[in-house]
Amino acid sequence: MNRYKDRNKGSGADTGGDAESGTVRRILTESGDTWAVVGLSSNRSRAAYGVAQVLQRFGKRVVPVHPTAETVHGEQGYARLADIPFPVDVVDVFVNSELAGAVADEAVTAGAKAVWFQLGVVDEQAYERTRAAGLEMVMDRCPAIEIPKLG
Repeated sequence: MNRYKDRNKGSGADTGGDAESGTVRRILTESGDTWAVVGLSSNRSRAAYGVAQVLQRFGKRVVPVHPTAETVHGEQGYARLADIPFPVDVVDVFVNSELAGAVADEAVTAGAKAVWFQLGVVDEQAYERTRAAGLEMVMDRCPAIEIPKLG
């Protein structure tokens, strides 16, 4: 059984009182406003594009991280997290689960405060490593769904 899903059973649809919901709230309200969005390109049909727009609407600075290093939503893009020349607060991960752990490790190295794995992105070992390094982390959730719930 997936320990992560069992540990957070039911948390995906509700931001009520569970531990995961507290982490979601802290990341969205206390972790800072500079979000590196890994996988964000100018492709409007990709989920990352729309989620980045929502984050901006709620006052977050969105920094695109994609191999093409495109400018998206008015922000200069970077090929890798390590290329960003300023501090990043949250790393929002839009890559498949097999690649997400390496991104989480890069977020730790970069000094991020939190890592957010998008819907469908789950890596329990990366979760454990990231939390052990002192960062907040959520998996398999979307900030564009969660942030409007904060009121």
